Amino acid sequence: MSDLDQLTQSLARNLKRLRGERGFTLDVLATRSGVSRGMIIQIEQARTNPSVGTTVKLADALGVSISTLLDQDQGPLVQLVPAERAVRMWSTEAGSHTSLLVGTDRRGPLELWAWRLMPGDGSASDPHPGGTMELLHVTAGELTLVVDGVPYPMPAGTSATFEANVPHIYRNDGTEVVEMTMAVAVPPAR
Repeated sequence: MSDLDQLTQSLARNLKRLRGERGFTLDVLATRSGVSRGMIIQIEQARTNPSVGTTVKLADALGVSISTLLDQDQGPLVQLVPAERAVRMWSTEAGSHTSLLVGTDRRGPLELWAWRLMPGDGSASDPHPGGTMELLHVTAGELTLVVDGVPYPMPAGTSATFEANVPHIYRNDGTEVVEMTMAVAVPPAR
């Protein structure tokens, strides 16, 4: 079984289990997440590989991290995640990509990401639930962070934090590769 097939099966199993644990019908999860009922059925039956945006919406609606949806085990005290277990969530033909390095659901989902954006590439994100915070640190190149339509240039060495309940975009408008680390903290589902 390929990595993608394992990922699809884990997502299907965990989405169905978590929806059941919360007592959410398909319609309730669709309303909470903004993902269509039909798409949720397709995901739960492992018949599709959803986009990163769809996966984020479902995780947010369930109040869990993406790593929980993807079946990354949570350790009791210390969890070591070898590089080969990082999950590539988004990529472009130009070579841009994001990888979910590690995550936890204790006291609300918390995720750590590694980003690489090639010149001219970008990634747009829908608003997350209120109270969701993102922290960024640019290690190479110059990122253009756009939050609610306002651009913020972030050269290497710059860090930022913002509430991610508004549309936001990560863009490389320069000529050098952008590398950054991002942490996302989502408040627990109520």
